[in-house]
Amino acid sequence: MKTAYELAMERLSKSAPTVKLSSEQKSQIAELESQCAAKLAERELLLKDEMTRAVERGDEDAVAQIDKQMVSDRKTIRANFEEKKDKVRNQKG
Repeated sequence: MKTAYELAMERLSKSAPTVKLSSEQKSQIAELESQCAAKLAERELLLKDEMTRAVERGDEDAVAQIDKQMVSDRKTIRANFEEKKDKVRNQKG
């Protein structure tokens, strides 16, 4: 008798089968993840520097705006790299 988990996993594999990646695709995805992490770190360093200056000036509006910008930039950068990773995954191995 199968558990609920096993049955759910079977249904999932039928609706979205797992994709086998080649070693080349895996290395490309790893490189993209590395680039994404570097881009995020670079952007956060820049914005944290701006935020520090805004805090020193006592500009609460600027701090809030920079915080929103940081969240937006993270989402944009991650979405961009997820799109690139999807293209690699969909290449014919």
